Amino acid sequence: LVDVTRLPGLDRIEWQPDGGVRIGALVRNAALAHDAAFATAYPAAAEALLSGASGQLRNMATMAGNLLQRTRCGYFHDLASACNKRQPGSGCPALDGYNRIHAVLGGSDHCIATHPSDMAVAMAALDATVRVHGPGGARQIPIAGFHLLPGAHPEQETALRHGELIVAVDIPALPWAARSMYLKVRDRASYAFALASAAVALDIDGGTIRNARVALGGVATKPWRSREAEHALVGRAPGAAAYQAAAAAALAGAVPRVHNAFKIELATRTLLRALARVGALT
Repeated sequence: LVDVTRLPGLDRIEWQPDGGVRIGALVRNAALAHDAAFATAYPAAAEALLSGASGQLRNMATMAGNLLQRTRCGYFHDLASACNKRQPGSGCPALDGYNRIHAVLGGSDHCIATHPSDMAVAMAALDATVRVHGPGGARQIPIAGFHLLPGAHPEQETALRHGELIVAVDIPALPWAARSMYLKVRDRASYAFALASAAVALDIDGGTIRNARVALGGVATKPWRSREAEHALVGRAPGAAAYQAAAAAALAGAVPRVHNAFKIELATRTLLRALARVGALT
């Protein structure tokens, strides 16, 4: 084990000259969520942070640690069960077993475990960039490519290379991201992963949606940015018709299993509620 908590400079929130923000890998979730400037500029991200885990865990959890939560399910934890993540090639009993909490988007014949992070869903919506250092030097990984789909190798979860360390996450300047929110639906009010969630931001001017960001959580094998939903919104008047089109586009590729088909309707309603609430903000 290597303790990185004393590495200098990784626990800072640094606003950039262009209006964006750099969040050090060791910034605590609670500290970031309660930073007034951050919560004002990116309310969806602050709400996502406050939706995760419990107060005690948010006081300890970090930006990098949250990004690196494993995509796992009960079969992963059960050593008596096969699991392609734990032992590649052994099989995925969730495919035909009890799969109520599992993914309807981004799955494969090798894994349908759901990515658990709330914060990472907001980061996906906000086009964050993950900054890493390693033996090959520094590089930047767009958040859309940081988490990997399971494909035939669900044991490979991120684009990190051997020996690389996350040092910061950059969020670009998005003045209209102040009109955003994160909505989470779960089995109990706290300390539970999402059954469905949505991070939404809308740029509305003159009665027209000029830009949109949509990402889903709780329903996919990675934080799920839906550009299809965004395209369905841009250029339209905010309202039920546009929101219905966006939700249909976001869930068009969903593949239900025997116990989790309800997630498609749940995710649709969650996204519709988030869009309606953001669309009504002034």
